[in-house]
Amino acid sequence: MKAIILSENGGTDKLVLKEVNKPVIAPNEVLIKTKALSINPVDGFVRKNEVYTKKKLMPQPGEEMILGWDVAGTVVETGTEVTDFETGDEVFGMVKFPGHAKGYAEYVAAPADHLALKPSNISYREAAAATLAALTAWQGLVTYAKIQPGDKVLIHAAAGGVGHYAIQIAKHFGAYVIGTGSAASKDFILSQGADEFIDYNLEKFEDQVKDADIVFDSIYGDHILRSIEAVKHGGRLVSLLAFFEGEIAEKAKAKELRTYRIAVESNGDDMKEIAKLLANGELKSYVSDVYSFEDIPKAQDKVDGGKTRGKIVIEL
Repeated sequence: MKAIILSENGGTDKLVLKEVNKPVIAPNEVLIKTKALSINPVDGFVRKNEVYTKKKLMPQPGEEMILGWDVAGTVVETGTEVTDFETGDEVFGMVKFPGHAKGYAEYVAAPADHLALKPSNISYREAAAATLAALTAWQGLVTYAKIQPGDKVLIHAAAGGVGHYAIQIAKHFGAYVIGTGSAASKDFILSQGADEFIDYNLEKFEDQVKDADIVFDSIYGDHILRSIEAVKHGGRLVSLLAFFEGEIAEKAKAKELRTYRIAVESNGDDMKEIAKLLANGELKSYVSDVYSFEDIPKAQDKVDGGKTRGKIVIEL
């Protein structure tokens, strides 16, 4: 089968198309013939940084490295312990994250309990998009922050992959949603269901919002300190990138905030909840660009730029 190998840490020129053996599935796994896969910012972090490679990919010594965790496709083989899926099923999921899922490939071996059936009303590209990014939004808002009806939720980078799912998930739970972004993203963010929009170039969000029940912050750096100002006393602050230590921890403690630095993990039960929302139309994937398998390096370059609206998907 074809796969994209990471020859060594570095730029996208280190992503090399190669013929490799199909994976051999474990008893608890299924073999998926890939129809679409998704590109995420973490793919680039792992590609560029050896620390992230060891932390997220965790390859065995001497093992060829294959990035990718998001997959949608058809089951072509099932392990002896698998009872939930059978050959021919259309499935999707974020597989073995963190770990070596080897998702940039024509066939992927996936634990059955990391997957959900693809709703018949959505395409493979829409399903592949709604994996790591949608799970990050779900786990941040639902698993960690315990979102409730009527919560005021401030979502940063609301036009991005995680952000546009976070808006829709928050609205599903009956929250009042405020999204931040650039002026060019205003209409898109509001179209995803946000009740308010804040242009971060023209306004300081912490001046506009002081009483958020939840702030969902995916921005790196001192942005988290500003986010603390926007959360009400005793509220919840979810961060994807910042660590709650030093000054950040002190200021959060002074406001008695519940703080969460989330690390998304593969979870089939969560995938099934996302599948329900996709099936009933409450959750929709916005795919801004579709690339061919051979153009995965170009797709990573695009995502590395940091200005992607919605998701970028690879179709096979």
